[in-house]
Amino acid sequence: MQALNPTTPGFRLFRYAAPAEFYRLTGRIIPFIAVLAALLAVAGLYVGFFIAPTDAQQGEAYRIMFIHVPAAWMGMFIYVVMAFWAALGLVFNTRMSAIMASALAPTGALMSFLALWTGALWGRPAWGAYWVWDARMTSTLLLLFLYMGFMALHSAIDDVRRADRAAGLLALVGVVNVPIIYFSVQWWNSLHQGSSITLGRAPTIATPMLAAMGIMALAFWAYCIAAALARARAIVLERERGTEWVRALTGASA
Repeated sequence: MQALNPTTPGFRLFRYAAPAEFYRLTGRIIPFIAVLAALLAVAGLYVGFFIAPTDAQQGEAYRIMFIHVPAAWMGMFIYVVMAFWAALGLVFNTRMSAIMASALAPTGALMSFLALWTGALWGRPAWGAYWVWDARMTSTLLLLFLYMGFMALHSAIDDVRRADRAAGLLALVGVVNVPIIYFSVQWWNSLHQGSSITLGRAPTIATPMLAAMGIMALAFWAYCIAAALARARAIVLERERGTEWVRALTGASA
């Protein structure tokens, strides 16, 4: 097999797997992603709260869905991505894979908590109770516990490599909960309504509502990317603190 030439695009992309190159690249792109997230959030909230019409059945209370639904989406998606990076770390023993898995966990936990909290606020006027042991709510709560367990297990083990492996295995075992969350409405009797946005049919919500939902979903995506990359940079500095490039960056003596 022909070796990659340093000038080829594949080689240039692969070199960003090195912690030093990853740190430099993400330092340049995070500010742009963070600004984009803020702009999208302002636009999405404006459309959702001031342009989208009042719902005929739920009144103004439905507007919390513009935060609740994207947070729930991201809570599930981040766990799958975290498990993917954990699997790469277990199979190939790559440093950046384990770092990315660790960096994603707090953001995923935040998204899951936000989904549960906003869901409770939405449930009170819709169902008459802040919490019911609905299949989707219960499985989402389990998702939050899985994130917390991943972080707790990683922190409990002093050896970083062993911590990466143990937490990675937990992430892979827990990924089975994601399809349970997604299909819970179809598999069991649930107070949650079916999805209004699917790939198989046209959306069943008004266009301004759909626009607000799409903009807020992009805002949550951008925020989660920026937050995870910023946390990964901090982990890189911690794990590589004994290397020459980190000492040069921080001004620390050998």
